Amino acid sequence: MSLNKEELAIKINESLEELRPHLKADGGDMELVEITDEGIARVRLLGACSDCSMSLMTIKAGLEEAVKKVAPEIIAVEAINMPTLA
Repeated sequence: MSLNKEELAIKINESLEELRPHLKADGGDMELVEITDEGIARVRLLGACSDCSMSLMTIKAGLEEAVKKVAPEIIAVEAINMPTLA
């Protein structure tokens, strides 16, 4: 599968912009780090998101759903610095 990563990055960042007010309201944020050749968007959790136990839900139920709507080529969204659930 050949992905136009520049075009996908624009779409993913637009999705992040739509979610950003909700993330910032809780003191957090996310940034797109890379898009793999396999169609995985990797993000970095920032601020309160970096150590929030709800980050996985935010990514799967919020960001991943929004990203897949605008960029169906993306098969998953992963955080490179997901907090450990201990």
